Amino acid sequence: MSFTLPPLPYSYEALQPYMSKETLEYHHDKHHQAYVTAGNNLLKDSGLEGKSLEEIVKGSFGKNAPLFNNAGQHYNHLHFWKWMKPNGGGDKMPGALEKAIVDGVGSIAKMKEDFVAAGVGQFGSGWAWLAVKDGRVVVMKTPNGENPLVHGATPILGCDVWEHSYYIDYRNRRPDYIKAFLDHLVNWEYVDEMFQKTR
Repeated sequence: MSFTLPPLPYSYEALQPYMSKETLEYHHDKHHQAYVTAGNNLLKDSGLEGKSLEEIVKGSFGKNAPLFNNAGQHYNHLHFWKWMKPNGGGDKMPGALEKAIVDGVGSIAKMKEDFVAAGVGQFGSGWAWLAVKDGRVVVMKTPNGENPLVHGATPILGCDVWEHSYYIDYRNRRPDYIKAFLDHLVNWEYVDEMFQKTR
């Protein structure tokens, strides 16, 4: 399969003031497009042509770093755009998802606290995650383009903490960006959709 850049599921202005039109234009149109373009070039003669994106991500991890970096980031970003919506965030979420988070992490407040800490504590570039591992919801962090798929888990929510994701709007205030993501942007219905596939 070749990689393609899907359009955003909302307008470039839709996530303001928490994520600006300028950030989305750069992040989606330039950064994500670059992963798609490079990924397609690196996929040629890799032995992974024709595989699903998840199989390419897992199959290239630790074996083909350039392909993994771009395929991993393509996977992460395909979901990142869907993990956000206008008027999202907050604590209202489907009941089964809420119960699984409480069972796994302790409470919604604790999950948010741990998620912010994971994102802030990720030195340099990377991601903060909610993932399902061994049947439980856990908070994780990964460097660069890695995601829970290559660490024996299934991602259900990810927040991009590369500087290009927030620097235009928040400068160096990464904690404020992650809090705004959780409080105002998360599409909990899409998180639940991914969670349900793990059951």
